[in-house]
Amino acid sequence: MSMRLQLAQTTLDLLRSDEKVVVILGDVGTYGLRECFKEFPDRIYNIGILEQAMIGVAAGMSAAGLIPIVHSFAPFLTERCLEQIKLDFGYQELGGTFISVGGSYDYTKFGSTHHCPADVQVMTSIPNLEVVVPGTGEEFDSLMKATYNNNRPTYIRLSEHGNAASQPVEPGLMTVVQQGNLATVVAVGPMLEPVLQAAAGLDVTIVYYTTVSPFDGSQLSKFKSSSKILVCEPYYRGALTTDITDAMWPRPALVKNVGMPRQFVEHYGSKAQLDDFFGLNAEALRKELESLIAV
Repeated sequence: MSMRLQLAQTTLDLLRSDEKVVVILGDVGTYGLRECFKEFPDRIYNIGILEQAMIGVAAGMSAAGLIPIVHSFAPFLTERCLEQIKLDFGYQELGGTFISVGGSYDYTKFGSTHHCPADVQVMTSIPNLEVVVPGTGEEFDSLMKATYNNNRPTYIRLSEHGNAASQPVEPGLMTVVQQGNLATVVAVGPMLEPVLQAAAGLDVTIVYYTTVSPFDGSQLSKFKSSSKILVCEPYYRGALTTDITDAMWPRPALVKNVGMPRQFVEHYGSKAQLDDFFGLNAEALRKELESLIAV
């Protein structure tokens, strides 16, 4: 099941199982969550294209003891609402879940207004805010159900394109996919699929992150292969660099970042075509990995 379809089912499950859960939409997802409207019309609200007000409404509900789930497109939920999330949830230490779709350039045809490769770096700037990047619908379901009532603000970034298979993920923890000797590849969310293809037949360690913040770096330096690290992120590259170098200290490591470059998308086409253009496909990752191994 795709992440967006899973969002509808998981949200319905939580509404059924926890009477404190409420859902707040910014005119996005009204059709996808139609069963929630039908079954729980008094616990799901479409605020309309008023995203900043939507955050204030959610904060009031959280302060009153409810558990808000807030949903919209990534740029409207994160960049447009940064101040409100920072003050209303971060500073006030309120709990709530913010779920986006369309990160980076998933919705290529809508242009830069709907592109959002900056969301993870924007959200990790808020202290104590948890950032989750699942790679499949199944992973989203388990991560969402484990974090929705953790009394802290949590941002979950959904993608239109996911990995072929789910991993046994837990909130806040990295998953070791395979161990090798020549290098370590850090794969975030849906980047695991091209990483697995790129690393086929290579003697490398692959570690998988679905929780970006707080970053689980406790085990990273213990791998023999981690003197050379390739970091593969599906948003603006470099978001994890400081966390990784801190985790490695005082051990030296060569860190190479692969991800969306800091530039506007000025080319139209499918997501796969833009992945090719930006070097985020398996072939390009293979070249980066072989180059790092050869250093």
